[in-house]
Amino acid sequence: MLVVTQTVHEILSRLSPLETGWRDETSDAAIAKLAAISQKSSYDRNDIAAMLDDDFDIGILCSRLFLAFSKDKMELELREALGGGGIGAKRYRKDPEGFIDALCALGLPDRMSEAVNYQPTWSDILIERLRSGRGSAIQGQRRGRDLEDLVEAVVREVFGEGGYQARCTFVGSRGKPAKCDFVIPAKNDARIIIEVKGYGATGSKMSDVIGDLDAIIDAKRSDSRLLFVTDGQTWKSRQSDLHKIVQRQNEGEIMRVYTSAMQHELVEDLTTLKKEMGI
Repeated sequence: MLVVTQTVHEILSRLSPLETGWRDETSDAAIAKLAAISQKSSYDRNDIAAMLDDDFDIGILCSRLFLAFSKDKMELELREALGGGGIGAKRYRKDPEGFIDALCALGLPDRMSEAVNYQPTWSDILIERLRSGRGSAIQGQRRGRDLEDLVEAVVREVFGEGGYQARCTFVGSRGKPAKCDFVIPAKNDARIIIEVKGYGATGSKMSDVIGDLDAIIDAKRSDSRLLFVTDGQTWKSRQSDLHKIVQRQNEGEIMRVYTSAMQHELVEDLTTLKKEMGI
């Protein structure tokens, strides 16, 4: 093979858009099932059974579309409503009435009636595209930022306006740097480090936080205190990752893990650390 010297400009000039369709066999099957639903003023448990009986997975997908639930949210809601014992096709075959009860409790019959009888306008189509695209990204950003704002309010309460730095890179052991959400009192004197992660959907980012925490653990001084604040029901679906975080806490790498419901404990612990460390 001939050896050549390439440039960024050369490669950029040869790039092409990677366009692809959004429909697959599952999408086509869901569209066909939705198209087969007859229009009427109200729907009941028999209509739900008709959606689930012949192809449970497609029926559940259609149910999610009516409810406007993500896959993660649907799983969480069903686990909450059904309790232990699974939420898939086997559970439905074993107890169809109980499963349909759960979907009715989520409001599926009413949502079906609203969707089927709704008269859309052209702007509704564009608004839905906005919601599912940019809106979904904004939701994720706001979840994390809302939790950060809560933690910052606590830190400000305990240490004062100038007693911390937010969203910065601190300098730790042997001059090693690492990013964090809050450092007290300053990034060049990182005695207390706080990392904050809030989630509303599962995904790779929930595993990425372990790498973020390990980077802080590796960089921080041995006498620095690392606190981790997180929240989101989706941790229930990523318990293996949460277990790794708790293991680090058990081993002393993380001083304590908090949720937003533990705000009072966070205030107390930071107040205690402030006195113990003379900050």
